[in-house]
Amino acid sequence: MISTKSIHFSYGKGTNFTFPDVAIQRGETLLITGGSGKGKTTLLHLLGGLIKPKSGDIHIEDVNIAKLSDKKLDHFRGKNIGLVLQQSYFVESLSVLENVVLASWLATGKQATQKAQQLLTQLGLEDQIQKLPSQLSIGQQQRVSIARAIINEPKLLLADEPTSSLDDENAFIVANMLSGLAKQYGAALIIVTHDQRLKDRFSNQITLL
Repeated sequence: MISTKSIHFSYGKGTNFTFPDVAIQRGETLLITGGSGKGKTTLLHLLGGLIKPKSGDIHIEDVNIAKLSDKKLDHFRGKNIGLVLQQSYFVESLSVLENVVLASWLATGKQATQKAQQLLTQLGLEDQIQKLPSQLSIGQQQRVSIARAIINEPKLLLADEPTSSLDDENAFIVANMLSGLAKQYGAALIIVTHDQRLKDRFSNQITLL
């Protein structure tokens, strides 16, 4: 179970957010929608432990990540939270395969090379693994981001506007990949988006007002 309660966050004195409570089981998908400036990405960053709330609780199973120290939060995130962000942040000097393996090494101290190869093959990238990320299309880069996010079998998988730059065909491919992998690995999947195509694809939604 992933759940939040009474989350409040502010950027200085000018911008304040009070978010609705969220609850989702592992293997389920939740869509978070809302207009520009309503805090969608801020909420995703809070759920991912990239920033901390001013008040409120964020539980990933029995751990309240809002109360963890920065060091413990970094360790917990690496093992339990997968992030597919709008900007991929690849290490450009490393190959596609090496970027995915790096995510496993940073979280566990082990290089899950075989698992990374299997994931990339599952995502249709078996012929791209030795290329640099810059040599891939946007859709292919998005799939590498998904492989990197799922390599450690996270309890929570977060995706920020994963289809915004994709055409219809690739948008639905990525949406189906995300939901399918979440079910396969028992992760709760939360997608932040303004993409109407995804609003029509997933029924479990909340809208930030």
